Amino acid sequence: MDALNIADLFTEALYIVMILVAVLIVPSLLVGLVVATFQAATQINEQTLSFLPRLMITILVIIFTGPWIVAKVVNYAEKLITNIPYLIS
Repeated sequence: MDALNIADLFTEALYIVMILVAVLIVPSLLVGLVVATFQAATQINEQTLSFLPRLMITILVIIFTGPWIVAKVVNYAEKLITNIPYLIS
């Protein structure tokens, strides 16, 4: 196992993590931006008004993209485990 293989595995793992985190975080960020704009326009400074919509969107995103996220992680783990003999030699 040389440095190039390790770098490729690490790069792919970081790419998968980055994609999965982006899928979970971006909708929450967009909803937070909309709520913050609404709060600035109406001068309502209620903390729960910004927290609850972001929480709901995050839960919905987890529900709808959960199977895809698990499939990506399992596919990467399966590929990593099945390639162990080739990586060691």
